[in-house]
Amino acid sequence: MGDNRWYEGGSWYEPLQREAPKPAEPVKKKKKTWPWVLGGVVAVLALVIGLSLLFGSGEPQQPLELPNFHTQDGAEPGEKQPSKPEGGTKDDGRKKDDDSWLKIPEKEPSYREYFDQLYPQEETTPVTVNIPRGTADPSVSLKLESAPAAELSMAELYERCSPSVVGISGFVEGETGYSWGSGVILTEDGLILTNTHVIEGCDRATVTLFDDREFNAVLIGCDGISDVAVLKIEADGLPTASFGNSAEIFVGQKVAAIGNPLGESFRMTMTDGIISAISRDVNYNGRTMTLMQTNAALNEGNSGGPLFNMYGQVIGITNMKMISSGVSIEGIGFAIPSSTVETVVNAIVRDGKVVGRVSIGITVGPIPDEAAERYGLPEGRYIVSVSAGSDAEAKGLAKGDILMAINGQKVTATKEVTAIKDQYSVGDELLFQLWRDGEIFEVSVALVDTNDVYG
Repeated sequence: MGDNRWYEGGSWYEPLQREAPKPAEPVKKKKKTWPWVLGGVVAVLALVIGLSLLFGSGEPQQPLELPNFHTQDGAEPGEKQPSKPEGGTKDDGRKKDDDSWLKIPEKEPSYREYFDQLYPQEETTPVTVNIPRGTADPSVSLKLESAPAAELSMAELYERCSPSVVGISGFVEGETGYSWGSGVILTEDGLILTNTHVIEGCDRATVTLFDDREFNAVLIGCDGISDVAVLKIEADGLPTASFGNSAEIFVGQKVAAIGNPLGESFRMTMTDGIISAISRDVNYNGRTMTLMQTNAALNEGNSGGPLFNMYGQVIGITNMKMISSGVSIEGIGFAIPSSTVETVVNAIVRDGKVVGRVSIGITVGPIPDEAAERYGLPEGRYIVSVSAGSDAEAKGLAKGDILMAINGQKVTATKEVTAIKDQYSVGDELLFQLWRDGEIFEVSVALVDTNDVYG
């Protein structure tokens, strides 16, 4: 994976909705001024070249500095690149065609400083939701179904599935405005699935059905790590969604999202696209989620809404998109896989929260190939943070260590770390092989309950 700090200066992964909806503003068409600008630039360049030829001293001229979007050697946008020597022999004996000027400056950041920039430290704080609590029938469970034989057209999918999609409004006592998101109906008697971040910090929530009926909601439970929440309204005979198995999806598969982007004015909007990637590790607010990637258009307000396959089954819950203030990004959205949703929803319905989920207490990230080559780093995962109260912290694991193997099994992807961890229970110990400042050592670390370290 390459150095992708070109997005520096703007947000990276952002939840689809956390602010009160704002009315969309029309975009004004701009006059075509580029021919005049281009003509002016050409004239200025001609003048500069002419003056250089007339008054030049014969010394190498500094190159014209342009905005730097694709940097060499991992330099940050806006940094000056080293100037290539022009002809002759350098004082250090380098010849004319020597490309050693491309080498990293002696005063470049250490590998720790490099990763501090790549993974800015984000403080993980417990999620707070103050909506009144309710209970659900513990015998109720979400079950994933195999895909049927016949696909639906887009029109058929919308007609069949849209009634199961709802609008979610979250309110904070004493504040004007509200947060707006989407949700999907789980049961006929009013269990509603949405994202935790849609209702985070809220004291009250309402659910608006496809037929415009509005109900006050109680909170059955929520989980900040998976971004899954379950609400309950007092209703009967509601149209429910069918859930497919995200393990059966493939890249290129057609999908459609139905939700409520940009507020009530655009309720029940459907957009379509494909599955762009099966498994993406996305770090947000100090937590890593493994999500599906799609190019279906997602906007603020789509959070908590369903991503359907062409059989009318929910295979994901949309929750995030990629943005940047410095670079135009289009068509990179994310959804929580239905396999994750099934596990979390059933735990919440049963216990009001997810209990017994194991955690190491560390956040890890990939090591870009050029960073590994530049700093002589081993294969593995870079430890971005270590959670307070975890056994990992007690055993001395630290930010900047590189996790190379667990129980003798090499790990080069976050999903490999997760797969190994999930085979064990709270209290079980794993043997970690770690690299720190050129030294390799091993440490046994006990797994903890996720709630004990992340709340």
